[in-house]
Amino acid sequence: MDIILITTIIASLFLLIGAAEPLASRLRLPYAVIIACLGILVGVAATFFLRTDLTDALNPVAAAILALPIRSNVFLYVFLPTLVFQVTLGLNLRRMADDWVPILVLAVVAVFVATFVVGYALAFTSALTLSAALLVGAIVSTTDPSAVVSIFRSISAPRRLARIIEGESLLNDAAAIALAALFMEYVKAGVPDPSVQSALARFPVLLAGGVLVGWVAARIAIWIMALFARYELAVVSVSIALPYLAYIIAEQSVGASGVIAVVVAAMTLQLTGPGRLPPSTWQNLREVWDLLAHWAGALIFILAALLIPRMLETVQLSDLGLIMVVVLAAIVARAIILYGLLPMLTRLRLSPVVERPYRVAIMWGGLRGAVTLSLALAVTESYLIPPDVKRQVAILATGFTLFTLLVQGTTLRWVIGWLGLDKLSPLDKALYNQVIAVALQTVREDLAKVTENYELTKETVRSEAKRFGERLDLAVKSAEDSTEILDRDRITLGLIALASAERDTILARFRDRTISSTLSDRMLSDADALIEGSRFDGRTGYKKAASRSLGFRIWLRPAVFLHNRLRFSRPLARITATRFGLLLAQRLILRDLHAFINGRIRRIHGRRVAELLHDMLDRRIELVKQALDGLRLQYPGYAEDMERRFIHRTTLRLEEREYDTLLEDGLIGEEVHSALTQGVAARRDRAEATPLLDLTLQKAELVRQFPLFSELDDTVLKRLARSLVTRYVNSGERILHRDSAPRNVYFVASGAVELEVAGQIWRLGRGEMFGQMGVLMRRPQRSEVRAIAPSTLLVLDEGRFLRLLKRSKALQSAVRESGVRRGIPTDHLLADIEAGS
Repeated sequence: MDIILITTIIASLFLLIGAAEPLASRLRLPYAVIIACLGILVGVAATFFLRTDLTDALNPVAAAILALPIRSNVFLYVFLPTLVFQVTLGLNLRRMADDWVPILVLAVVAVFVATFVVGYALAFTSALTLSAALLVGAIVSTTDPSAVVSIFRSISAPRRLARIIEGESLLNDAAAIALAALFMEYVKAGVPDPSVQSALARFPVLLAGGVLVGWVAARIAIWIMALFARYELAVVSVSIALPYLAYIIAEQSVGASGVIAVVVAAMTLQLTGPGRLPPSTWQNLREVWDLLAHWAGALIFILAALLIPRMLETVQLSDLGLIMVVVLAAIVARAIILYGLLPMLTRLRLSPVVERPYRVAIMWGGLRGAVTLSLALAVTESYLIPPDVKRQVAILATGFTLFTLLVQGTTLRWVIGWLGLDKLSPLDKALYNQVIAVALQTVREDLAKVTENYELTKETVRSEAKRFGERLDLAVKSAEDSTEILDRDRITLGLIALASAERDTILARFRDRTISSTLSDRMLSDADALIEGSRFDGRTGYKKAASRSLGFRIWLRPAVFLHNRLRFSRPLARITATRFGLLLAQRLILRDLHAFINGRIRRIHGRRVAELLHDMLDRRIELVKQALDGLRLQYPGYAEDMERRFIHRTTLRLEEREYDTLLEDGLIGEEVHSALTQGVAARRDRAEATPLLDLTLQKAELVRQFPLFSELDDTVLKRLARSLVTRYVNSGERILHRDSAPRNVYFVASGAVELEVAGQIWRLGRGEMFGQMGVLMRRPQRSEVRAIAPSTLLVLDEGRFLRLLKRSKALQSAVRESGVRRGIPTDHLLADIEAGS
């Protein structure tokens, strides 16, 4: 085929892609629908001009369009990895991890339900064997992730619900492709009734193999990227190779799921990449992937749509009835998930409540697209599949895809409007008024500075200021006079605004490079949780989210296990260093928010709401300070190293800004500016390195600070430090259960715990111990102990504690004192210890 003609056709397709987005906006239709319609029109026009006798001038172009090398492997190996990789990079994985159970259940279960409901419905109503019918069911079971994401953004769905459905639509591609491949093998082998057990048995291998390949490929790619960190184009090039190599290795070498491999590779890169790459490089990498995915998504739709006229050439009237069977069965399968499985997950507290209007929107918005068409195309390309089965699969899959795009897609906005999902709730309406009022106040302040700097005519400024002031007064009055908003809701609005301001401040600090990419990513996720918690649970939700942001994360327990049992301390040292940096950055950012409350929220919601938010913010700052003080005590000297690192980073930022100003003012040239900024970059790379944390040395130092161990000599202290096991507990976590057997004694290194015995409650802080009475009395614990703040405990087993008690008068005195407080005589117990019994 003429390369010039092919290049012309591809360039023309990009023109269509460029026109599709503004056309979709003007017609108020989903972008995928417009792209598919344009592709169908091109395919129909090419077929028409090739077969008509009206003109032969366009025959070469028409023939070239219809002869484009469109194969199923092109979709699955060229376009699909790009789409899956970019969508995964754009997801908030830290927030999605909270909902991994419903996402995984829906991704797998929904595909199986759709496959078997559609398959058995077709087997009952058509001449297809059960294998062929299930093959059709697998092909039509996957929803298009890009279409689902755009739908949920258009209806402003709750964020947690959107995350679950977006995650499901992303992962169900893997399940559908695996099932389709399995049933295609059955059809090729002539097996009419496949085994469901064999279909289920393959999934663990597909999943585990894909996870392993994706993780290993991403770790290797990240290592290479870190080596090339200063060369932005090299880093981006490595990232482009990653999803393709992961997909091909998983599919061809391991026999696992390529989609799962790409998803895991993108997840690993998103979680690890920001900490290993410069912020500007990471930002540009994301922008390149957004563009690639936009092109890939449009091309996969438009090229797949070109096939539709060809795949429907032999359609008969009876086929239309079978297409409607597939449509109805698919809707029933979706209803089973939405009205059966999701409510069950909600009752188990694994999924948020999905209100009825959202269920209807999800059910009607399940658009199918290029993956369905490419799987159908793979069936038509196989010479081992009977021709009548090829024809039926192609017609049914294509007809169903057309129905979802042309019927569901074009009516989706009307359905959303009919359900009232496009209208703002009273709370959102109040938030809308608040945003306008706050924005206009900011504009007025900035405008005053601009007009003063440019010395504009006073009369002009006065007249424009009057007009603007009238609009501002009206906006503020609308925000203040929302009579349908209760005081409780005003507090909620204030908390949402406060959390949003915290998010903006984090982004500003990240752009200034005051905080690292890793910390900003973690803090932005926490800020999103604050916004979400405030929106759906007011003050309680905000407090819970704030408490979780200070808690210890899921990876801490494995890291502690490696440190305590295997003496491998690097993961724990890294987590601890990250926690130091996080607390320092939180303290810095939270203090700036008081000015936001005074400057913005007080104007809109009044003094009482502002004072309440000040109190809540002060409480957060106090908790951060307590956690930071605990770490300072636990790791003396290390906090000072982290603070010096922060000051160094700030100095470098200010120095770089000064050089940029000198360049803009023309005082230095590009060559001098480049040399100066390279020097800053080199010093910044050294400043980025986190100070080393020697946990063994730090624990010995910590033990030395305990008053209980003050009289012990250095040799005993070092031996004690090796014997003590560190345990980290989050606020609310139960440490000792009532009636549990006494095995250990606990010393509070940082934080606080609450001890309850016989209805009485004691609070214990740093330097105090608990569990000793059960060990001494040799009977089950009568107390229950729970952490009331994120706490670090040092744990000593029974035998070592008793030996230590023999030689430490200070420890004996502490035990005697605790016994007096609780009304338990301890003298005879200590005498027995002294006697060695």
